[in-house]
Amino acid sequence: MSQENVEFVRSLQPGPGVDIAALFRDDKIVEATLAAIASAVHDDLESSVIAQGVRSSYRGIEGLRAAWFDWLAPWDSYYTEIEDVIDLGDRVLVLPRDHGRRKDLATDVEQRGGSVYTVRGGKVARVEFYPNRDEALEAVGLAEQDAHAGS
Repeated sequence: MSQENVEFVRSLQPGPGVDIAALFRDDKIVEATLAAIASAVHDDLESSVIAQGVRSSYRGIEGLRAAWFDWLAPWDSYYTEIEDVIDLGDRVLVLPRDHGRRKDLATDVEQRGGSVYTVRGGKVARVEFYPNRDEALEAVGLAEQDAHAGS
C-alpha cells in the first residue's frame, strides 16, 4: 500500500511548468481543480502551513483553497518542481524546489520545502506544508542526509 500512496500523492502535484499563483487568480480554473481533487481528499481534510514553528490550520477542501490563497498572496508567480517523494507508510513526504517572484522583490526567489501527506483509506486525510525543508524533515524524523536514502 505504501508505494500506492507514493504514486497517489505524486499524481496530486502540479507539473513543473504550472504557475500556481496565476492558476489561483483564475476562479474557474481553481473551481475545476478543486472539484477534480475533491474525491481524493477526506471531507474533513486538515491542511496546515507550518513556518518557523507557527501552524496555520484549515479544514476541508475549502480550507485547502484558503491555505493556498493565503500562501500565494505575496507572489506574482510561483512554480514548484518535485525533487523527491518518500514513502513513510501511511505518510508521504514530498520534497519540492519552489521558485517564483514575490510582489515585493525584483528578483526571483528559490526555496526548498517539504509537504507531509497522510493517506487514509486511499484519500488524503491531512497535509502539512513546510516552507523550510529542515522543518519538514524534522517533523518526520529524518535528517537531511537520510532524506534521499528513502526514495
